[in-house]
Amino acid sequence: MRRALVNIAREIYGDESEYIIKSFDIIGDIAIIKIPEKILDERRYRFGEEILKNLGYIKVVLRQTTPVEGIYRLRKFEYLAGERRTETVYKEYGARFYVDISKVYFTPRLSYERIRVANLVGEGEKVLNMFAGAGPFTIHIARKGGYVYSIDINPYAIEYHYINNIINKVDDKVILFRDDASRVVEEYLVAKADRVIMPLPELALDYLKYALKALREEGVLHIYLHIQYQENDDEALEKGEYIIWDKLSQYNVDILDINSRVVREVSTRMAQVCIDVTLHKNINYI
Repeated sequence: MRRALVNIAREIYGDESEYIIKSFDIIGDIAIIKIPEKILDERRYRFGEEILKNLGYIKVVLRQTTPVEGIYRLRKFEYLAGERRTETVYKEYGARFYVDISKVYFTPRLSYERIRVANLVGEGEKVLNMFAGAGPFTIHIARKGGYVYSIDINPYAIEYHYINNIINKVDDKVILFRDDASRVVEEYLVAKADRVIMPLPELALDYLKYALKALREEGVLHIYLHIQYQENDDEALEKGEYIIWDKLSQYNVDILDINSRVVREVSTRMAQVCIDVTLHKNINYI
């Protein structure tokens, strides 16, 4: 797939193709490409048509025109070729996700991370997903036998999440909340979860105290952060762990275990990392 796109880009853009082939996404039957302003011209439409011609499973080609932004973390697109739609069905590790990428944040780049976390969940575990989107983390966990409190503030995300629960036959294992995670935890979920997932790097540190409130006396946090580094991934992991140690030192908790891994490169010298923390909450921990 990647090689085919690279070949098409080189055929159309020549040496300038290096600016295009660094990042693209395939979500279901939709291809999303990025073309920098310096080479943004009419060739992009031919590029879209060539993708359709050479990759038969692609039905829509879009160009991403903005970064992820706003409270719902959405991006905008320009139509280049194929069917005029932004809805698709994405398949991942045996699960199916119905999503509209113009209304709900979704990335295929967390596919391994989602199944990794799901495989850590024990049968019958109660899990809180504080920023659930259309439900990919949640549904993988529910399919593995966990029970999930799943929260998102975006009403479209909750609508697609509900559909995806039914499609994947896990609606009896998921409770949905459309609200801010802090309010849901305070009102309904204090000391209810064995494990908390925080897959929104921009808000993870701000919501750490609510994640702690949601945990039972002992539990696990999966905290996702964006970490700027200068040299290598090890530096990003070290910085990420230090940040979490420092933040948790403000609370009366004992860290029993901490591990970290680089999930992906977000941009030049910017890594998304996951910090997995097992901890014990002492009495009056806040």
